[in-house]
Amino acid sequence: MGEMIQIEASAGGGKFSAYLAKPENGSGPGLLLVQEIFGVNSHIKEVADLYASDGFVVLAPDVFWRAEPMLDLGYNAEGIQKGLSAVGKLDDKLLMSDLADTIKKLRSLSSSPKIGVCGYCFGGYIAYRVAAAQLVDASVSYYGGRIEGSLDLAKNVQCPMIMHFAGNDDHIPLSTVIAIRDAFAKSPQVQILVYNDVDHGFNCDQRASYNREAAMLAYARSSAFLHKNLN
Repeated sequence: MGEMIQIEASAGGGKFSAYLAKPENGSGPGLLLVQEIFGVNSHIKEVADLYASDGFVVLAPDVFWRAEPMLDLGYNAEGIQKGLSAVGKLDDKLLMSDLADTIKKLRSLSSSPKIGVCGYCFGGYIAYRVAAAQLVDASVSYYGGRIEGSLDLAKNVQCPMIMHFAGNDDHIPLSTVIAIRDAFAKSPQVQILVYNDVDHGFNCDQRASYNREAAMLAYARSSAFLHKNLN
């Protein structure tokens, strides 16, 4: 359904790739889709196509382009190692600049003045950062790691946000989820949802931890949330 396009980078020059997926009618609210550590791989493209079929103009940027362009990894030990290495090479300021450039491009492609973000794992953390930077109008985060290390930014999240966490996540224990929930105790626009008896990565059907019931429920909630806040 989608295609790769090029986006001009305002910081340092150059261009980076992004996967663009549009609804059949070609227009709709804009949705920034942020990858896991595995790059803009087949799963992320499938997610982009899914949201496009639901009426959103979706743009998934290659956030590793400055060090590891067009990274496309599988869900195995080698993929995890390479993905974590790519994360370690990221420059935070340049990453946020690239995301702002992607959002600018998305605004030119979408039919709504509002823009949302949806991210998974590493991208779930970035969805939180983008919301805290007040670059979007709605944010969806799936099992975002590292959020607990930057809860000082929680007060800056003004837009509606929904966070999905796995109840049996070895990477993000429930104590961490509780700390995140406590940080947003006075922020009614932020929902923290926990899916019992599922593990990290439950949304991805290419992972052993995939759980169809939880994935479908989380998607239904995310879709309704985005339609409500972006249309």
